[in-house]
Amino acid sequence: MAAPWRPLWRALLRPRGPRAEPGGRRGVRALRRSPVRVLQPQSPREEPPPPPPPPPAVERGAAAPGLWYEKAAAGDRRLGKVVTIAKSKKFRDNHGKVLLEGHRLIKDALEAGAVPQTLFFSTLRHLKLLPEAEIKRASLVKVKFEDIKTWSDLVTPQGLLGIFSKPDPAKMSYPAAQLANSLPLLLICDNIRDPGNLGTILRSAAGAGCEKVLLTKGCVDPWEPKVLRAGMGAHFRVPIIASLDWDSVPTNLPAGTQVCVADNNAPSSSSLPRGAASAPVKPSPRAAPEHEDEEGAAIPELAVQHYYEDWAKVPVALVVGGETQGLSPAALGLAASTGGRRLLIPVVPGVDSLNSAIAAGILLFEGRRQLLCRHKQEDGRHKLPVPG
Repeated sequence: MAAPWRPLWRALLRPRGPRAEPGGRRGVRALRRSPVRVLQPQSPREEPPPPPPPPPAVERGAAAPGLWYEKAAAGDRRLGKVVTIAKSKKFRDNHGKVLLEGHRLIKDALEAGAVPQTLFFSTLRHLKLLPEAEIKRASLVKVKFEDIKTWSDLVTPQGLLGIFSKPDPAKMSYPAAQLANSLPLLLICDNIRDPGNLGTILRSAAGAGCEKVLLTKGCVDPWEPKVLRAGMGAHFRVPIIASLDWDSVPTNLPAGTQVCVADNNAPSSSSLPRGAASAPVKPSPRAAPEHEDEEGAAIPELAVQHYYEDWAKVPVALVVGGETQGLSPAALGLAASTGGRRLLIPVVPGVDSLNSAIAAGILLFEGRRQLLCRHKQEDGRHKLPVPG
């Protein structure tokens, strides 16, 4: 009776789980543990700044068929930024850009071939008065008159400003009337540092028909706004070559040019012989030194004569010095090497010397008169224009 229950009893006593491995060892299932992740304490997360608002849509308009302009949106600071930068000499030199203001000056610049880059205007009337073919090359921006008034140097702004590439005298197209009345008369400015004086001198040079104007280092920048304003468009009527070393001045003069000088340190009229003219002195290529300056440099001796005496040869250059610094020894040396004279404008005793701009105007127009008279006397030997 006990035999049938034996298999059942063995089955109940058999352990559950994996079978024993050969050799009497049981298999053990290992527990797999994933590595513990250590969470670092975090500071409150800063929210990123909101993205800037998209730029407003550019509003455009047409001043004429094919002539488009942009309307500056509220808060547009381009005008102020551009004007501020363009007034800096460093910017003008490094980037070759100049700032022009006013209808007449901008029109003269465009007609002479200056290249416009950006024009800011307050009314469409300003664009209609400018040559359309020339302003198409520029970016046109319409701004409020109040904005132009804020950044303008004029007491009564016209509502028109322009950024131009700095003009290259070799590439300019000067007015035909200016070229037709040009004379072999050149002007050299030495140490002219007052913007108003330089602008007035340039205006006189254009009016007298100068062939070109040379500015040595030490002169104020001719493209400074105050010089442009005083020049009244002379920058676009006569070639102006600036920032010259004295060593390079002779290379910018025609061959055979005689250089005469006039400065505020000229000797008084008492040093001249009595009478209308000084005794003629035959100039020598190398004049003996007259005296020494503060640094011990020899200053050449020049014959002195009144400005209304005969001095304008063909061609002739006139050097005008600044009121404070006067003429440099290099200017006097150049005049001595060409047989030039020191020109004196006599004034009433006790009166201070003349302003540089006034003296330049007197001498330039006297030089023009003498050249024209010489042309008539020599019966056309030197072909000079006679004003009609």
